[in-house]
Amino acid sequence: MTYYFIIPGLGNSGPDHWQTYFEKSGDHFIRINQKEWDTPANQDWIENIESALTGYNLDDVVLIGHSLGCTAIANWAKAYQKKIKGALLVAPSDIEAPKYNFDTPGFDHVPLDKIYFKTIVVASTNDEWVTLERAELFAENWGSEFINIGNAGHINAAAGFGEWPKGLEILKTLG
Repeated sequence: MTYYFIIPGLGNSGPDHWQTYFEKSGDHFIRINQKEWDTPANQDWIENIESALTGYNLDDVVLIGHSLGCTAIANWAKAYQKKIKGALLVAPSDIEAPKYNFDTPGFDHVPLDKIYFKTIVVASTNDEWVTLERAELFAENWGSEFINIGNAGHINAAAGFGEWPKGLEILKTLG
């Protein structure tokens, strides 16, 4: 059985967010809760990911990141060098963009190191937190499959992504 670990971004994912719908879709979906959602520390987030995976067969683990959660996954992959089944990385925020001025200690840049497990980056042409070009750059460097879903904003509840059947279909391609 595959276990899906959900890593929301800054501020967590609310009740109408697609990650919450994914979480409610089965017992094998587990949200990784962070100590601090509004001023997240990179080291805390990646240690929480590592701790959450303890006791699971990594061959059965898929991570599901949104926004800053994608950067946390990339940082976890770089720090721990573990191989899992895969990761779905949706709307990775460009934390290096001038507009991104949140207090996120340790999230200094988006790591561009290759990720040594299967990853899929899903991006939008009009995401206010990452340009399509930057999302493509992240995907290329990480070794990810890249999916452009068109004008979809930040692919969150505010952009109309509550129940997201197409997202679940994409997720299934990871196992």
